[in-house]
Amino acid sequence: MLGYTEEQIATFGLTFGVAAFMLYMLFIVAQLARESKAGRFGTFMIFLVLTLGMLGFVAKLFIQWLLDI
Repeated sequence: MLGYTEEQIATFGLTFGVAAFMLYMLFIVAQLARESKAGRFGTFMIFLVLTLGMLGFVAKLFIQWLLDI
C-alpha cells in the first residue's frame, strides 16, 4: 500500500495512534479531576494512579529503543 510494508504501517499506527490515544486519556483524567473538585493533592493522586499504565508503556518503548531490540 503506497510503497509501505505491513510492518511499517503497524509501527506508525502503534507509535502515533497510541500516542494520540494517550493524550486523549490525559484530557479525560484532567476533566475528571476538575469535575470532582479534587484539589491539588487529589488531582496529583488521580494523575499518578490513572496514568501509571501509560508510563509503563512509554518506559517499555524507551527500554526497547535503548537496548535496540
